[in-house]
Amino acid sequence: MRIGPECGVLKGLGMPLASGAEVSPLFGLLTFVLVGVVLVSLVLLRFRQSLLVGYFVCGVLLANSGVLDWIGADSSDLDRLAELGIILLLFTLGLEFSFKEMKHLRRVALVGGSWQVGLVGLGAGGACLAFGFEVPVAIALAVAVALSSTAVSIKAFQDLGMADSPAARVALGVAIFQDLLVIFFMIVLPPLLGQGGNGMAAGLVLAVLKGAFFLTACWFLSRHGIPQILHAVARTRSRELFTVTVVGLCAAVAFGAVQLNLSAALGAFAAGLVVSESIYSHRVLADILPFRDLFLTIFFVSIGLLIDLGEVAANWALISSATLVILAVKFGAAFLAARRLGVALRPCLLTAGALASTGEFSLVLFERIADFGVFDAWPEVEQVLLVSTAIGMGLVPALIRLADRFAPALERYGWPGQTKNCPVELTPEGEREALRDHVIVCGFGPVGRNLHHALEKCGIPTLVLELNADTVHELTGQGMMVLFADARQPEALEMAGIRRARSIAFTFPDAEAAIAGMRLARQQNPEVLVYARAKFTAEVDRLREEGANHVFHDERESGQALIKSVVSPYVEEEVFEDLTW
Repeated sequence: MRIGPECGVLKGLGMPLASGAEVSPLFGLLTFVLVGVVLVSLVLLRFRQSLLVGYFVCGVLLANSGVLDWIGADSSDLDRLAELGIILLLFTLGLEFSFKEMKHLRRVALVGGSWQVGLVGLGAGGACLAFGFEVPVAIALAVAVALSSTAVSIKAFQDLGMADSPAARVALGVAIFQDLLVIFFMIVLPPLLGQGGNGMAAGLVLAVLKGAFFLTACWFLSRHGIPQILHAVARTRSRELFTVTVVGLCAAVAFGAVQLNLSAALGAFAAGLVVSESIYSHRVLADILPFRDLFLTIFFVSIGLLIDLGEVAANWALISSATLVILAVKFGAAFLAARRLGVALRPCLLTAGALASTGEFSLVLFERIADFGVFDAWPEVEQVLLVSTAIGMGLVPALIRLADRFAPALERYGWPGQTKNCPVELTPEGEREALRDHVIVCGFGPVGRNLHHALEKCGIPTLVLELNADTVHELTGQGMMVLFADARQPEALEMAGIRRARSIAFTFPDAEAAIAGMRLARQQNPEVLVYARAKFTAEVDRLREEGANHVFHDERESGQALIKSVVSPYVEEEVFEDLTW
């Protein structure tokens, strides 16, 4: 921003300023985007709609209200920031990708995912060919339409208290298959759409070889180099340096992918995989999620900016028909895929409702396909796909609720035949996700270590949050359930299962940190029991005012122990009850 001596206007914005400051159109656009997202989302939340729908609606309103012309901005001004959203989305996807979970759900992923994607792909590909698209374009669009919104469906299951239900597990397994498909498709998309240079077949082979080489190099770095760097940074106890290191790692690996003519999104996913199996993955995820959410908001708004209400009004019948057909075909495909796995009727219906729409990765692929000029001759097709995706994602929570409501009636009529036993893959493994009624121990110093030892002897499940990298390494080697995470971050508490925990113990005598963590814990689980330590008398009162159920005053406890030890040779044990300190 430059401040001039004369009274002027926002250059390119058309808005007068008393100080004559010059602000880029991007700043004005970001201002309207962020303010608009808040206002629109607050309205939609009253109707129990997904926040993603609010982002779309905000973009549509900005694109069709004349605001862009007034501030002198263009939707392309958000493209670079939207691309950051995609990169961070793929990075967090890589971080959250669990090879152990994939192994546990391999049958669900391979059988359920291949059936769902195959059935939808055949239908969508046939429709694209009938519409006049060439075979490579039809394949690309069919894959994009086959993808579902994992973010919306998983959030809907969480809101209904069914995060670990068989339906949610089937949806997760299919999502794993779709994630792997997206990564592979990002590698082969350029040569598939005629960008290979040596013919499609040669281009596809070269792209696959480049991808294999790149992923192999990332695997090598995940064993030699990056863990050592993260460990050195973690030992500094500097949150700022750790965050900068994480973002720098993501950018560096993505840049390396671009140098091999691969997509930056693929590089970001590989960077997430590099860190996912290390002890630092949970801390990295907690640090990066706020950045991802911000840039993803911008990405979804940028998609909304592409929607032309004039085109929508002119093609409303086609958009409505396409939306209903996509929902119906994907609902049926997901239902058949779940039935193929031997799942009972109710989980089948819930899974079908969760996977019925296209999703966020569909939008990513639509954008990538548009970069190759596929929609230049078919602008109405792009509008139909974008609007159908927005509507479908908004309807997913309602579809899940409807499926849950109608399932008992269908079960009473015995249609179709019921499966008595839930497949073993659909039950969570006995790890962190399966913890119930547990104690979250924050800090593993002398007090935390003794508390954990006592709880373990009593058979009480525990999970430790610790910020000392050496301690986390030690506990991980012992097979203990520990996260390298900060209890003052809501993401860390969520990963620790605070909603399912019975109590949380802050074992360090830092009142400010305990209060910050306590507030976040109570936001997610108002019934959780909170235990805290206080070093001074004033801190005891503060902790109790903040709602700590039990506060242990270090000076008082040590003083009473000292009194008891000194007085015990002189008086009988009953006298101790009358002594205070």
